[in-house]
Amino acid sequence: MRLTQAQADALVAHARAEFPNECCGLIAGRDGTATRVLPATNAEGTPFMYVMDPREQMQLMDDIETADEDLVAIYHSHTRSAAYPSRTDVELAFFPEPLYVIVSLQQPDQPVIRAFRLTRSAPEGEQVAEETLEVV
Repeated sequence: MRLTQAQADALVAHARAEFPNECCGLIAGRDGTATRVLPATNAEGTPFMYVMDPREQMQLMDDIETADEDLVAIYHSHTRSAAYPSRTDVELAFFPEPLYVIVSLQQPDQPVIRAFRLTRSAPEGEQVAEETLEVV
């Protein structure tokens, strides 16, 4: 997946704005290249997990479809841990096609962004596969 520097900066800015809680949102795109970062509301409002407001999520997904774009990624932040999916992240990965992007603020001055393919139904140990995330 490819992000512009401005899009990567927007992900980090969203994570910092929501700190100490996790942020979340969607990334629209075409052919594996991001076209828009769409911040959403974490209905849980907690540092430990994210749940997108369902109505807002549906509206954002409709906007992506109307713009003839694809949902290329679902993103959220980790406020105190590495940019690697937690067990909860895997269990809540209901969409098989988009990547799952994690912004880690574990080291606030050095945020890390990584992308993963999450497969809930895969055997233990095969549910998480890191994907290339290129910032251009």
